[in-house]
Amino acid sequence: MLPRLPVIEDIDIEKLKVLVRVDFNVPLDLEGKILDDSRIRAHLKTIRDLLDSGCAVVLLSHQGRPGEEGFTQLKPHSEVLSRHLGIEVKFVEDVMGPTALSEIKKLGYGEVLLLDNVRFVSEELIEAPPEVHAKSFLVRRLAPLFDLYVFDAFATAHRSQPSIVGFPMVVKSVIGHVMKSEVEALRKIVDSDYSPRVFVLGGAKVADTLKIIENLTKNRLADRILTTGLVALVFHIARGGKISENVLKVLEERGLMTLVPRARRILLGGAPIDVPLDYVVVKNNGEIDECPASTITGRPMDIGTYTMQMYSELMRDAKLIVMRGPAGYIEDPKFRAGSEALVSAALRSGAFLVIGGGHLGALVEGANRDKVHISTGGGALLMALAGEELPAIKALKESAKRFFGWNC
Repeated sequence: MLPRLPVIEDIDIEKLKVLVRVDFNVPLDLEGKILDDSRIRAHLKTIRDLLDSGCAVVLLSHQGRPGEEGFTQLKPHSEVLSRHLGIEVKFVEDVMGPTALSEIKKLGYGEVLLLDNVRFVSEELIEAPPEVHAKSFLVRRLAPLFDLYVFDAFATAHRSQPSIVGFPMVVKSVIGHVMKSEVEALRKIVDSDYSPRVFVLGGAKVADTLKIIENLTKNRLADRILTTGLVALVFHIARGGKISENVLKVLEERGLMTLVPRARRILLGGAPIDVPLDYVVVKNNGEIDECPASTITGRPMDIGTYTMQMYSELMRDAKLIVMRGPAGYIEDPKFRAGSEALVSAALRSGAFLVIGGGHLGALVEGANRDKVHISTGGGALLMALAGEELPAIKALKESAKRFFGWNC
């Protein structure tokens, strides 16, 4: 059961200095230009409500991960947010140093300041309990400057990091509109008896997905788990399937071959996992072809025709379908057919469809929103559906007890 958490409407927020943990982790091109600002736009209602109440609003977010493409500063994000709000969003190239502290202190009511990428702070990369993070330098330096902490970054709710779980321990905390809508959707799913449940899992975050599958299997929440993308290739190898040298090299470069034994244990544990029957591949000469999964001869870029048909049949009688991650390299129209086919089949099934954000969300535009929920955070959503308490919710429950006297 999901707890009732304090929301903005539960308190008088007039003229407060507020720290808001948002999720501005958006896709970028090679030059750092924002390709999709939907995650930024999702927070507009929360930010506007605070501004309308005369608050001084400081925003804290991350962008990417150290060592990966997309790990960069947030100045472009402040410019995009400025255009949407119609006011200047101040930006500081600092998170908790003297410059950031100075800018926060002099921020006026009705103004917005975006701090730089919180993952520039090494503490933010550490997973630890809320009580530990409450003593982090990030929290100890920033918390005394604020009257209220608003958690609105559902996509990070499955992380136990300082900016997520530390502040609720020492500052009165509520959730914003994004988090509120996500919790309501979770409650509708988790607290209801939807069966059969089908999960369609793909994308590039293979380790996270394996953890999700382990939880789904442990709690018997999935009737079928249909895998695509890199996740499917890891399970393909775990089953003894053959792959080309090119594919093996890609998996080794990403460190994914080390996950094969873990995937094998998941299979031996009885997880109801399906892998593709065929793939759309790019051969060494650049030719695009389809080939059986048993004889992958090129670089897999999408699921093949037979897999589309099989997965569509398995979704036909589902009552709940959760989709996370595209079936192929969806950025290229030549490899979008698999993702489109699976989304179309899910919509035809009549099941309550939960889309774990990302590129798949664009494929359900115009669908009946009473039957479709597009989440802002696939990982957090699926961890919650798997029966695990999200660290952010756990911290917010404790905060509600400390500052509101609630027994959530």
